[in-house]
Amino acid sequence: MEATLDDSRFLALLEKLISETKNLQNNPAQGLIPKEDLASNHVLEALKPYQKENGGVLEVERISFVEGRGNVIIKYPAASGNDDRICSFVGSHLDVVPADPNTWERDPFKLIIDGDKLYGRGTTDCLGHVAVLTELLIQLAEKKPKLNTSIVVVFIANEENGSLPGIGVDQLAKEGYLDFLKRGPLFWIDAADTQPCIGTCGSMQWQLKAEGKLFHSGLPHKGINSIEFGMDSLAYIQKNFYADFPRHEMEINYKYATQSTLKATQISCAVGSLNQLPPNCTIQGDGRITPFYDVKDATVKIEEYVAKINANPSIVENSESRGPHSKYELEDAKAKLHLKWLGEAENGIACKLDSPGYKAIVDATESVFGSAKPYSIGGSLPLVRELQDFGFDVQVAGYGLSSRYHADNEYATLSDFQKAIKVFAKVITILDDYQEK
Repeated sequence: MEATLDDSRFLALLEKLISETKNLQNNPAQGLIPKEDLASNHVLEALKPYQKENGGVLEVERISFVEGRGNVIIKYPAASGNDDRICSFVGSHLDVVPADPNTWERDPFKLIIDGDKLYGRGTTDCLGHVAVLTELLIQLAEKKPKLNTSIVVVFIANEENGSLPGIGVDQLAKEGYLDFLKRGPLFWIDAADTQPCIGTCGSMQWQLKAEGKLFHSGLPHKGINSIEFGMDSLAYIQKNFYADFPRHEMEINYKYATQSTLKATQISCAVGSLNQLPPNCTIQGDGRITPFYDVKDATVKIEEYVAKINANPSIVENSESRGPHSKYELEDAKAKLHLKWLGEAENGIACKLDSPGYKAIVDATESVFGSAKPYSIGGSLPLVRELQDFGFDVQVAGYGLSSRYHADNEYATLSDFQKAIKVFAKVITILDDYQEK
């Protein structure tokens, strides 16, 4: 099968999708709860002439666990009429991250075309993918190739924020709606930069509150500086973390630029004057764990480090850097750490490199783009490892721009989407031929 993007039809749909993004923003903590049906209504309207009930070939189902927040499963059936052979494209989502019009140079809720660049919230992440996969489905329905493989596309809700579970692909998988997709490769289309993404990192977010003792800074021997205690404790935790989770040999095979990391990203302390030792300090940050380690093991180890410090705070004292009077245990006071995990920790994914799906996406990418350079990232993709653990053969790709993910002035390029549809068509052909053998 071959496919060439119908630019005008693709852009017309993308324009409609971007026009809905003000109501697709997903951040419940800010009161932003998306109504993904607003986007999928446009998709369903574009596919309407090709649906089975209207004389077409596409089988379309919208599945909602929360009103107005549906997921859409579309199937182009194999010529045999059975689902023994499956190629699926999943993960392109109908919600977006929030956008502040005051920080954008353009209206984020309107598609603006500037040469090859397509500006607007969701162009890269992930409505551009929704539009190009819809175009792929239309061309399948128009050309009606006789395939041995059923082609399935799943557009999902609630990808950008997991604080409200049971809405999107997690619930689809839990209730068995996706089980038939285990019969072939599942391509998660929500990455970037046109090349196959073969690995991501797991993520865990943490808060470390260091408790000291308020006192006049002119008498440092009578107080406990919570900032210094917090920083020295973090240094101890990091030193042990990197000893317990060193560079893994598989990280080299999967082309990870970095190993697992643990770092602070925010810090604050009790408000006071400059001549006071602050009584408490709060440090927050994250850990990025390559998929060859389990985030649960990392959290257990970090809890052990904190317990050791609390049992004996003096083990993190650093007189060389802090001076001889910066102590963390006094006769009347003892420094203490309070560790809190923020949200649910999640493992990363290492895609199976011996999968026919991996070979197909690499060969298709090389054919269309001229070269294939699979990569792994320290960032995280929600849900994909969970799908792999459920038994799906997950491969990852995407055709937006990683530099514009969740960014102001988000954009993607028309030329990348023009090539994306060719990659999808090539993948289908390769897998259809492979499965015939």
